[in-house]
Amino acid sequence: MTTNKYPKPSTLIITLFSLLFLIGCQTAQRRKEAALKEDLYRMRTAIDQYSQGKSAAPQHLTDLVSAGYLRAIPIDPFTNSTTTWVEVYEDATDSIDRTHPGMSDVHSGSIQVSSEGTRYDSW
Repeated sequence: MTTNKYPKPSTLIITLFSLLFLIGCQTAQRRKEAALKEDLYRMRTAIDQYSQGKSAAPQHLTDLVSAGYLRAIPIDPFTNSTTTWVEVYEDATDSIDRTHPGMSDVHSGSIQVSSEGTRYDSW
């Protein structure tokens, strides 16, 4: 009886499909991460522009839309929602006019861990 030292073709095919699936998942995650970074950059820029233009910080993300600094609140790529963004508010002593504090930053609402090893809500 001779033994074949090469793996069965079906084993090779399953292994290749598994590798392709893993690569595809990693690529999808990286695309979502890139979209999240871009969305955060756009929203943070809009917060800064709003604060400078109005001499007061916005109270909510919707203020950025109604004032024309954003067309729409983007969908968080990891929560698939526009309502899960975490708005960060400044202290009254740090506010521009020192009487009406407002939003100073925004983060993702996702607690998933990124490919960098950090949670998305810390970005």
